[in-house]
Amino acid sequence: MRKTFFITFLIALRTIVLSQNGLVSNPNWYIKPYANFAGIIQHRSSMGNLITGYPKTYELNIVKPTLGDRLWQIENNLPEIGVNLSLVDYANKKELGYGIIVAPFVEIPLNKKERTRRLYLRLCWGSAFMTKRFDLRENQKNGAIGSIYNSYVQFKWFWQIPINKNVRFEPGFMFSHVSNGRAQSPNLGLNIFGVGAAFNFNITKKSIPTIEKIDSSTQNKSRHELTFLNSYGVNDGEILGRKYLTACMSFGYNYNKRNTHKFGVGFDVFYEQNYVKDLRESNLPTDNAFQQLRYGPKICYSYNIGCVSLPLEMGAYINQPITPDGSFYHKIGVRYLGKKGLMVAFGLRTHWAVAYCFDYGIGYRLPL
Repeated sequence: MRKTFFITFLIALRTIVLSQNGLVSNPNWYIKPYANFAGIIQHRSSMGNLITGYPKTYELNIVKPTLGDRLWQIENNLPEIGVNLSLVDYANKKELGYGIIVAPFVEIPLNKKERTRRLYLRLCWGSAFMTKRFDLRENQKNGAIGSIYNSYVQFKWFWQIPINKNVRFEPGFMFSHVSNGRAQSPNLGLNIFGVGAAFNFNITKKSIPTIEKIDSSTQNKSRHELTFLNSYGVNDGEILGRKYLTACMSFGYNYNKRNTHKFGVGFDVFYEQNYVKDLRESNLPTDNAFQQLRYGPKICYSYNIGCVSLPLEMGAYINQPITPDGSFYHKIGVRYLGKKGLMVAFGLRTHWAVAYCFDYGIGYRLPL
């Protein structure tokens, strides 16, 4: 998870640099302070002792508006991109402490037509540095967070209300999640939901340049495509136990309904040392590689923002002699789509609301 934290920091830095050097041609920059009052969602009864108050989130957002000179910007109603730097007070200094967040984001208008009060959706993924984690001697009650470095996901819905041409008021509500994807146990995770507001200041106040040409380099080459993805991760089976390798080979077919939406089906083949251990403890055969695998079909959906794809998948294991994780699995993540077919991915596999592993992968897209 430490690697994930620093990778996210580099992505955030790269977002700012690319915004300055041509990814977004709008010359303006916004600064957006935000405050939130929330509650922890108790998704496990064992978390009750950790909830001692109402968490508060304090954000400083560096925002770059898009101009509309690229196809992906027009398709997403001229979104705004940026980096979220925030402090989360979980209202339990002794056991939960604070979260320090670094997270790139995109804010997409949900109304194609501009209105006085326009609804936006923020999609945000990054890293969280937690000041308190589980410790057998000093913090046994913290079953939510087992590591210092964690992944952070945030969804925010807010209205953009202009006060004048350089200041906007943005009230709304937010959901966020912090966990390490079971890379280190325990890992119940922390989910908070709350309401808040921001003031958005245009600090540069520059005139908008004229659009002379639309860059359509992110347009899909074909309605149909085949994909292959090979990914690896780790799974922490128990507290202070060994870490187990997980590997997945994914095959898929996608139909690109639009540049922003794709639907598909696929097939996953998994090798997991933790699952092999469960088989052996149940006195089931693991003599050959085929007996150590589990696999199954899946249905897929992806939302695309230019060269960045946000997949959501659900599949079913069809060959399990035992079901330590149930019969269904789910995947969410983020993928970078190269112009020549190369695909780099980061994802989370869960069994309903229970995280199983983070994985990192590389693959290829073949247009048909």
